[in-house]
Amino acid sequence: MGTFGLGGEASGQEEELGEKLILFSGNDYMGLSSHPAVREAAAKDCLLCPTGFSANMAVMTALGSISSLLAVGRKPAKDERIAIFSDALNHASIIDGIRLIERQQEAVVFVYKHCDMSHLDFLLLFSMDGDFAPLPELVELRRKYGFLLVIDDAHGTLVCGDNGGGVPELLECESGIDISVGTLSKAAGCQGGFVACSTRWKSLIQSRGRSFIFSTALPVPVVASVQAALHVSRKERWRRSLVWRHVQYFASLTKLNITSPIISIVVGSEEAALRAGRHMLRSGFHVTPIRPPTVPPNSCRLRITLSASHSPDDIKRLVDALNPWLSDKHAKQSFVEGHAEQSYVVASKL
Repeated sequence: MGTFGLGGEASGQEEELGEKLILFSGNDYMGLSSHPAVREAAAKDCLLCPTGFSANMAVMTALGSISSLLAVGRKPAKDERIAIFSDALNHASIIDGIRLIERQQEAVVFVYKHCDMSHLDFLLLFSMDGDFAPLPELVELRRKYGFLLVIDDAHGTLVCGDNGGGVPELLECESGIDISVGTLSKAAGCQGGFVACSTRWKSLIQSRGRSFIFSTALPVPVVASVQAALHVSRKERWRRSLVWRHVQYFASLTKLNITSPIISIVVGSEEAALRAGRHMLRSGFHVTPIRPPTVPPNSCRLRITLSASHSPDDIKRLVDALNPWLSDKHAKQSFVEGHAEQSYVVASKL
């Protein structure tokens, strides 16, 4: 018999659990973290970051340093700083990197409404909810204005595309991406982050990316497991197909309009989210309640992630347990759509 604290001081309760939980709150989409080959592989040389968070921070600080490199011996003037255009719902690692180079007076930042290409187009003159960034439109704007396009494909790597190349492969726009940042702690089932880019950008990040420079290389066993995960992903393509079959099955059971293995069920207040989380624990499922500051107030949610490790029966029982929060699903989806606008207003003030 074990105990599991949910919500810390906010809930003041511990749940006693007498059986194993089925994890629906992790990011091991392909079920590779427990694959024997991932644990036993030999390592090859590779440039990696300790985490996906540090990979994004390294890219942001390296890009910001361009302004200082060009303004030799002085702080760059405002019109000499690089301009960064950031989606309102970008990950905290991107936001923190941007804040750092802003404080160093190396960048001017413009925040555009979530996935709103018209707003971005206007400014030039992604996500907690599992939706896709409009990469083809971003690539088209890149061609139009000639800016550097940097994406964070943490949740798409190995999951999307015929070969697991992520959202750029899925949407057939790989050649239009300059720098792609990702993590190895989600679908790869390992640890670390990576930056995929040209040799020129790699050299800049190695020499100017603070979170890369002032960190220690990943241990050899971790790099070995990453190499094995990539090998297994290429060899066992059924894992990727199974993830998407699970997405379709969950959608058919709930009638929700979902497009990825990440599903958000908005429940409203923090108290409601904690109650929902405790209910899921008692039902045998680990589903994390997401609360501020991760999401705006009164938009707390249960965040579900589907994996190749799950069975159809697991998903059916999960949906049965979620039923109290699915009956008002259309209102909740409308709430999520409104949340994007609210988050833009908040992000614009950061």
